[in-house]
Amino acid sequence: MRALVQRVSSASVTVAGERVAQIGPGLLILLGVTHDDDEAVADRMAEKISALRIFPDAEGRMNEPLGEREVIVVSQFTLYGDARKGNRPSYVAAAAPEHAEPLYERVRDRLGAQGGAFGAHMEVALVNDGPVTVLLES
Repeated sequence: MRALVQRVSSASVTVAGERVAQIGPGLLILLGVTHDDDEAVADRMAEKISALRIFPDAEGRMNEPLGEREVIVVSQFTLYGDARKGNRPSYVAAAAPEHAEPLYERVRDRLGAQGGAFGAHMEVALVNDGPVTVLLES
């Protein structure tokens, strides 16, 4: 499982002209699932995201975890794109939707997060806070 974790001032997801998720300060998570991932991997990823100390403390240092801030999780199979050979990425490492969707939902539920629409064409808007972007991999 891979997660691109972005600290944001705000973020939203729109599908077919309808806003399906919107947050203020918090995290936007782009989440990719691979074939070998299971519920235990999803649980560890959610715990890692929740505990990741990337918010400023009273002295301005990145030292605080997520806490009560808001989260949006967006499914992103393209995080497993492999373009080492040629210019067209291969997505064979990405899990099939029937395997990936329950794990995506498990991470989302564990974080108490809003989400995009799994498998849909989504417009994701964000205002980076920092910018702070971290890649996590299980």
